[in-house]
Amino acid sequence: MRHLLNTLYVTTQGAYLARDGETVAVRVERETRLRVPLHTLGGIVCFGQVSCSPPLMQLCAERGVRISFLSEYGKFWARVEGPVSGNVLLRREQYRWSDDSDKSAGIARAVVMAKVANCRTVLLRALRDHAGIAGGAEVKAAADSLERSLAMLQQPLALDSVRGIEGDTARQYFAVFDHLIVAQKKDFFFRERTRRPPLDTMNALLSFLYTLLAHDVRSALETVGLDPAVGYLHRDRPGRPSLALDLMEELRPVLADRLALSLVNRQQIKGKGFITTESGAVMMDDATRKELLVAYQKRKQEELQHPFINEKVALGLLPFVQAMLLSRYLRGDLDGYPPFFWK
Repeated sequence: MRHLLNTLYVTTQGAYLARDGETVAVRVERETRLRVPLHTLGGIVCFGQVSCSPPLMQLCAERGVRISFLSEYGKFWARVEGPVSGNVLLRREQYRWSDDSDKSAGIARAVVMAKVANCRTVLLRALRDHAGIAGGAEVKAAADSLERSLAMLQQPLALDSVRGIEGDTARQYFAVFDHLIVAQKKDFFFRERTRRPPLDTMNALLSFLYTLLAHDVRSALETVGLDPAVGYLHRDRPGRPSLALDLMEELRPVLADRLALSLVNRQQIKGKGFITTESGAVMMDDATRKELLVAYQKRKQEELQHPFINEKVALGLLPFVQAMLLSRYLRGDLDGYPPFFWK
């Protein structure tokens, strides 16, 4: 099994990353603040005004360590990576399947089944962990509705029908999401999903976590040789990593939604750590962003028993495991794509 490598997140504005032998040196005002051996890293993510030396970029490209550049608040800007080394035969098969509506529907249905089941698990865990929460009846009704949607997904469906069910279940899930927030209700609430830009603290938290997860899923797909841009549930669009968005659907409840709720309900993140811009966008301040990055790294280190490969894996390896299983299915080594169901 692949080992979980760390991701180096650099948030200090004005930081400069340089090569120092086989290590990454993080310098601020010409003073080296941190040295990290490159062989321990799976990726580097730079937020805002952070720059890298050409020798470091060359070394990272040679070693398969991707460098991503995001805005200070998590908007993707660019990525530096080495030559694509994926199996061209696997990618050709991926493209053929994407052009086949029936095969696309089969993969999309599997992904949506896992998404619906994992969203339902989030709701049921909230009911279990917070007995008597306000809106408990609505949360239970939403969980029951998701269960009925799962039954519908058991049978073969056209791609448009799968997308319709996915959209309906997402609306039902987020309609009761506010009830899952049981602390700091003045500062953290959820009315609807807002993305570009997020218009409240909870949406800002979710959007940032989704950005981190998208980085990890895209890297996992490229590692096994798949093209992140060509998906099945999400169709092709210039600049959109459609396949990464596909796999994210089944992993967001596990790696993002549950973590966001835990951080708020345990009051590890406070409302004062967010700022509202003149445009109405809500963003995290630097200290809150660092707190979230640390929590995300810790979450990725937690282990669970994977239901299909029957091995203990770190949560941070789930994107890689699912990408590997999808590639095996496309090659014909598996009879179907086994999505990740969270227990």
